[in-house]
Amino acid sequence: MDTETPPAFPQLNRPAPDFTAPTTHGEKSLADYRGKWLVLFSHPADFTPVCTTEFMGFANAHDKFAAMNCELLGLSIDSPHSHIAWVRNIKEHWGVDIKFPIIADLSMQVAKAYGMIQPGASDTSAVRATFIIDPEGILRAMVYYPMSNGRSIDEFVRLIAALQTSDANKVATPENWQPGDKVIVPPPMTVDAADKRASEGYDYTDWYFSKTTV
Repeated sequence: MDTETPPAFPQLNRPAPDFTAPTTHGEKSLADYRGKWLVLFSHPADFTPVCTTEFMGFANAHDKFAAMNCELLGLSIDSPHSHIAWVRNIKEHWGVDIKFPIIADLSMQVAKAYGMIQPGASDTSAVRATFIIDPEGILRAMVYYPMSNGRSIDEFVRLIAALQTSDANKVATPENWQPGDKVIVPPPMTVDAADKRASEGYDYTDWYFSKTTV
């Protein structure tokens, strides 16, 4: 009988698991990012091809994230020296500066708290997990990718813009929404409000489906 304990997972719209950990920029804790959005992302290992492309993708989008008041924080179960050597190698071979810190999670404490260790994939390496944490320290989104396939960094840029738009305007965003596109107005919650929706000036399709520009 399989008695293996399943990995723990954080929960959306709840406080993100706290941590303090060594990184390539010195010790970092979740509290250091209070007041900013944070993309915390794990990768299986340093000096691996797919991870290298992802890190360059995050690095190349660094200014886009910064413009949205968002910081980046990488993680793998490697040593600080391995991280430093890899960052230097990326700079040497591709001319890309990795400006964000990388957690050296040899204890696997952060990885386990965030469900980054998936026994079906590996017991000692983190999968490609990505967590979006808001300025109040609340986990707003999480995405897991298999070890064999790299992430789309543009999707995380888009998702943060969507979350910020929803927070600021109390709206939802449709499939593949991009900044500047129309947003979805929350559906009315009463029969009376549903009857009035068509006359409220929105881009109206039906009582439950209306869009607007913000």
